[in-house]
Amino acid sequence: MEMYSRVVGTGRALPGQPVSNAALVDRLAKSGIETSDAWIRERTGISQRYIAAEGVSSSDLAAEAAQHALHAAGLSAAQLEMIIVATSTPDMIFPSTACLVQKKIGASGGPAFDVQAVCSGFAYAMATADLFIKSGKVRNALVVGAEVFSGILDWTDRGTCVLFGDGAGAVVLTADQQPGVLGHRLHARGEFENILRTPGSVSHGKATGHPFLTMDGQSVFKLAVQVLDSVAREVLADVGDQVSDIDWLIPHQANVRILSATAKRLGIDESKVIVTVDQHANTSAASVPLALDVAVRDGRIQPGQRLMLQGVGGGFTWGAVYLRY
Repeated sequence: MEMYSRVVGTGRALPGQPVSNAALVDRLAKSGIETSDAWIRERTGISQRYIAAEGVSSSDLAAEAAQHALHAAGLSAAQLEMIIVATSTPDMIFPSTACLVQKKIGASGGPAFDVQAVCSGFAYAMATADLFIKSGKVRNALVVGAEVFSGILDWTDRGTCVLFGDGAGAVVLTADQQPGVLGHRLHARGEFENILRTPGSVSHGKATGHPFLTMDGQSVFKLAVQVLDSVAREVLADVGDQVSDIDWLIPHQANVRILSATAKRLGIDESKVIVTVDQHANTSAASVPLALDVAVRDGRIQPGQRLMLQGVGGGFTWGAVYLRY
């Protein structure tokens, strides 16, 4: 009997209290960096973000989001057979953040590993878990996107430091005879690695290279809109659906202009786009599961509806996961 994977629980975690644009502007002014609430809102749509306190790690946020997702799914950590964490800001070089999450939530056994595809990481992780479940190797899987991007931001570069935030989102997938995840496509083009990257590393006890995030904003915008449109159409073609069949579009929450342009290019009314970038800023691999959990818990997303989840980020990577909730 053919098996499918289905989302049965979602959860999220955000560190501390929200940091408004006004508060961030004041913080940056103390370092001689000039910006304004209006400048940030007009270019990004962001009004606030969450910034982790010193000592709060990606695994801390991932574990909290995981607990919420497990509760929503009605499952215990002991029932998990796989944990995948999508992150570009792991707690340490190794072990993986997923192994640390496994320990923190009291799960044991089964594979636990990280996926690093930056802002596309959650799509990559979801597709991986879906294939494991469909193969019959795993019945219950936890997929988490978790980031503490504040730790890799250059706080003297207003072009990047105002864009990002910290947080985690999680989903629990379980095997089911009825299709939940309907299809997915993943892509990468390494020749564009230079437009969005953090090119530092650790060697011989020292940080080498540039340890902060750098971005060519115009190039990222142009590529992002193009590939988010194309990958959505690819998945729909695989499944045999039309754009009109999408109930909710949940793109990577990078910038409201990218979200609006993507919806326009696909021919989707903006009322069907889940937007949380205004509240969370860009949380990289955490942005899609954060937005998903918000819309599930506020009642917008209902059982049976079709969702298009999309990620795009450094690598250059992109992907989409199409599912029936």
